[in-house]
Amino acid sequence: MTGRKNLVLDIEKHSAEIWELYGHHQLGRTFYLPELDRWAWDIPQAGTGVEVLGDVAGLRVLDLGAGVGRHAAHLAALGAHVTAVDASPTQHRRALARYPATPGLHLACADAVDHLREASPYDLIYSISGVPFLDPHRLLPALSNGLKPGGRFVFSALHTNSHGAGPSGSVTARPEVLRLPGTNTEHRMHMWVLAPPLWQDLLVENGLTVESVTAMDHPQAAQPLSYRLYAARRPERVPSRPRQPRPGGLDAVE
Repeated sequence: MTGRKNLVLDIEKHSAEIWELYGHHQLGRTFYLPELDRWAWDIPQAGTGVEVLGDVAGLRVLDLGAGVGRHAAHLAALGAHVTAVDASPTQHRRALARYPATPGLHLACADAVDHLREASPYDLIYSISGVPFLDPHRLLPALSNGLKPGGRFVFSALHTNSHGAGPSGSVTARPEVLRLPGTNTEHRMHMWVLAPPLWQDLLVENGLTVESVTAMDHPQAAQPLSYRLYAARRPERVPSRPRQPRPGGLDAVE
């Protein structure tokens, strides 16, 4: 067990280092990402958009792996109270530079699990392709506890990569490639690219009810890249049953 734990921590540490390089690369580029005109769960023009989250006004919302924070800022503009968490200091710097004082938006640089263990429970937690970079056995218990009863968890996850490799049949991390935008530089990192039944089992094992799994395929038929969008909910507390009369006792009815 100790060996597996150390391996997982090494995988997550390496992923964090790659995202730190990614953020540093993006900080040095002279380009501007426009504000969202349409919400995408990682493939533009594919699948559902922000409507899957429902009415977010007044909700406490957590964005896991928020990057530059465009999606979190979008929800804040809709009236949500959003905390946008990213473990990369350079990604966090990008978000701070872009959204220095946005009403309803709080930017935090922290490990997702550490944040979930320390924060008050949320009404809604979502992630755009960030979940597969963390060991689900480490993330999901903290995430389930980090939701209020009745709260929802919505996330997108890689299903088939651009080379046509489909999801894994076991809960293990596998190598994928991250390319730095505007370059041919590629970095090898590990991700949990899991088949939908595995994700569903993991969610249920951690006390969540799966509401839907939606395929999001690339709009170009020749491109095999595909994601899945998962929506789950933490059940409401089971109400206590009415007290039953005990024959001959204080509750007995004449």
